[in-house]
Amino acid sequence: MLFFSFFKTLIDEQVIVELKNDMSVRGTLKSVDQFLNIKLDDVSVVDEVKYPHLSAVKNVFIRGSVVRYVHLPGAVVDTALLEDATRKEAASQASKMGGR
Repeated sequence: MLFFSFFKTLIDEQVIVELKNDMSVRGTLKSVDQFLNIKLDDVSVVDEVKYPHLSAVKNVFIRGSVVRYVHLPGAVVDTALLEDATRKEAASQASKMGGR
């Protein structure tokens, strides 16, 4: 759930989503759900020469299972906050496992 919460803070930011089929799509993040399905508006394909048929597409819904990477703008990512949240989540998971 950590990444779901994190991605929700990036709504309305520009991101690049790299898919498992090697296609990359740039757009404005409009929504994300618990399965990391992503909706982008104002999209453009990064390699438009290779995928000219997608030049008319203006918004996409990307199933989370086909996403390889999400490239984020460094200026909008609070790395200290993300690191702290990751440590807390790991400690929480460790305490749950220790209680079994």
